[in-house]
Amino acid sequence: MLELIKYIVGQFAEDKENVSYDVEETEDAINVTVTLSDSDMGKVIGTQGKIAKSHRPLVRAAPTNAS
Repeated sequence: MLELIKYIVGQFAEDKENVSYDVEETEDAINVTVTLSDSDMGKVIGTQGKIAKSHRPLVRAAPTNAS
C-alpha cells in the first residue's frame, strides 16, 4: 500500500526529494501522513481535495501486506 501511495504522490509532486511518509498502524486502520513542500501541496491534494479523495478508493483496495 505504501508503494502505491508513493507512486501516486510521485506523479504529482515536483520536489520529490522533500516528500516524506509517516506510517501509523492501529488496530483497525493504517494511517499514512504525507509531508511535502508547499508548492506541491495543491498539486497532490487538488481543488477542494478532489485529487486526494479520488485516490482513496484505490488505496483502500490495495493489499495491506504489500506496504
